[in-house]
Amino acid sequence: MLEAIFARQKIIPVITLDRVEDAVPLACALSSGGLDVLEVTFRTEAAAAAIQVIRDQVPAVTVGAGTVTTPAILQAAETAGATFFVSPGATDALLSAANPRTFLPGVATLSEMMRAFDAGFQIQKFFPAEALGGTNFLRSVSAPLPQLQFCATGGIHAGNLADYLALPSVLAIGGSWMVPAGLIRAGDWDEITRLAQSACSLAAGALSSELDKAVQSKGSLSHE
Repeated sequence: MLEAIFARQKIIPVITLDRVEDAVPLACALSSGGLDVLEVTFRTEAAAAAIQVIRDQVPAVTVGAGTVTTPAILQAAETAGATFFVSPGATDALLSAANPRTFLPGVATLSEMMRAFDAGFQIQKFFPAEALGGTNFLRSVSAPLPQLQFCATGGIHAGNLADYLALPSVLAIGGSWMVPAGLIRAGDWDEITRLAQSACSLAAGALSSELDKAVQSKGSLSHE
């Protein structure tokens, strides 16, 4: 499930909603800009209802739940209709309650990564990415733990997303720069659509660049 989601979309908007009535127009705006996979965080009382209304009224969008910090929140998110679930960390209780196919445990150290992998979670959330060393840290991790794959979030934006997507271990990144609170409060859905389109273009450009490098590298090897 998670692999299919991240194969479909490399940038996951991380959304915090104060008002349920903003959920559907925001989802439509992001979808119009090319972002059909969204994460709604459980940081406000509106989260569960927002997930449910997006699921019911915008079927083209895949909506997940973020900031899932307890099994009780996981259950509430499942009841609301979330398709996938994201946590900032990974307690034993969460790892026991969650399904590796749909749950992205947050990790920050090699020990946490190893423990989550032992519990069956090969795809993990690296958070907070920039504060922990960003792409340099992930490159170092790939040597001893090549089996792990990540969705990196925390401090990622339009200016550095290409660096993350260039790493083989990074399946996707999460960010909120295309859904700023001010634009949501103002109902400026056209600007959010524009930001979503820009994010998609940046991701496509980054992936195209990496493909070109791979082709050039293969060509150089064939001539040696």
